[in-house]
Amino acid sequence: MQSYSVAAIRHAERLALKEGRALMPLAGAAAARYAAERIPPGTRVLALAGPGNNGGDAMEAAAGLHARGFETCVLLPADPAKLPPDAARAHAGWLASGGIVRAALAGDEAPGLVIDGLFGIGLNRPLEPHWQALVDAVNRWRVPVLALDVPSGIDADTGAALGRPVRARWTLSFIAPANGVALPGPGRDAAGELHVDTLGVAMPGSAAL
Repeated sequence: MQSYSVAAIRHAERLALKEGRALMPLAGAAAARYAAERIPPGTRVLALAGPGNNGGDAMEAAAGLHARGFETCVLLPADPAKLPPDAARAHAGWLASGGIVRAALAGDEAPGLVIDGLFGIGLNRPLEPHWQALVDAVNRWRVPVLALDVPSGIDADTGAALGRPVRARWTLSFIAPANGVALPGPGRDAAGELHVDTLGVAMPGSAAL
């Protein structure tokens, strides 16, 4: 499988956005389809939304699953007022649909599926303690996890573990897979089954690394 640097994927993303493609709704719809094909009806889903656009992808995915009849909740530990514009629109859309947002894990039982949208391909420093505690709690559940782009806690360029990463059953990469989850190493180990949805975006041939 051809993989790419974060810079190359970001370049393709910028070109697509410049052409007017709404990538976040496409990514969320792709993630919802992917999850719905792999979980039984009635599965409870918890979407973990981080402070950036990966969190917006997760909220769009939650909306897609909610529309399909799945009991879905969003966990958003970050301040919604500080979300980037596209993620803020996803958050507003989720609330408008009647979706539930929590700021912290409740004491109830584990969900049937977790969507990991905490951190995407941009994470380049160790997980802060409160994020690490959340990742550890999810890993203790030992339930299926669908990671969006890369499992949180992985450097998408090098595949290095930036703490104790999310242990995913599946990772769905958007546009193209990053080197950190495609090449041997901790990132590949954490990713589980690796799948790609290009969202209709072509990688420039000169961008491959």
